[in-house]
Amino acid sequence: MLDLRRLRLLRELHARGTIAAVADALQFTPSAVSQQLAALERDAGVPLLVRAGRGVRLTDAALVLVDHAGALLDRAELAEAELAASAASVVGRGRIATFQSAALRIAVPAMATLAREAPGLRCELVEAEPEQALPELTLGGVDLVLADEWQQQPHPRLPSVDRHELHRDTVRVVLPEAHPLARRHPDRVALAALRDATWTVGHAGTPWGHMVEATCRQHGGFDPDVRYRTNDAVVSLALVAAGQAVTLLPDMVQADARPGVVVRAIAGGEVHRTIVAATRRADRERPSVQALLAAVRAAALSVAAGDRADARAGG
Repeated sequence: MLDLRRLRLLRELHARGTIAAVADALQFTPSAVSQQLAALERDAGVPLLVRAGRGVRLTDAALVLVDHAGALLDRAELAEAELAASAASVVGRGRIATFQSAALRIAVPAMATLAREAPGLRCELVEAEPEQALPELTLGGVDLVLADEWQQQPHPRLPSVDRHELHRDTVRVVLPEAHPLARRHPDRVALAALRDATWTVGHAGTPWGHMVEATCRQHGGFDPDVRYRTNDAVVSLALVAAGQAVTLLPDMVQADARPGVVVRAIAGGEVHRTIVAATRRADRERPSVQALLAAVRAAALSVAAGDRADARAGG
């Protein structure tokens, strides 16, 4: 009889590439992972791993086993979810992976709500970009991912993952308070007027960086002069407040709360990202995951209500 826990280790090794990465993800020691894989090899009766340089690679027999492992582990997760649903109690562990602004505006309020309403649920939070968090969800490393999906770069639709749209997050022009355009245009700024500006954006190839560059081309007709690249919006806001750069940021970042910074709509067209929650399809009946999902939905509705109130106040 093949052990499901050992099969999961084999699947993790196939996905992550090294025993060290598997050990780190599952909080085992590398030697414990190696021992369990050796036991699985004995159970299977065929070689599963061969040395490859300083690491290992999976044999053809192991790859066959990995294909079956996915189906077996999915069925085991579904059985666990249905058992949990039959108990009708919200207990256990709920792990959320998300990026910075969604952590602050959605995940933290949701976890505070769950601490009051479901005290038997241990909530955990890890900061991670969607590119890392979504694969981790499919492997079972987390239970819910809050991701941002930009218009120009949608995430792949995975058959094992349910996608739940939470919030439409509008992108704005962010300027130094003393910028001439900020004084002349209290509501909207044409991107073409920022053709000669210095920009701060995300690293090359990241969704934020790509969005800024694509939006400047589409709505302004120019390639931005990017002198500062950082994936931390707080750093970009500091550069803007110091008068060193301009940028584009979504509302959830709350750039308008930063002293020395003003926010304006983009004249001539709306740009936005969509905040989505992702959960495993096998967890549709699991009370802990459904409690996480309900809490982040409620928190996202509060964010949307706050944004509408701010828009009315600004108008």
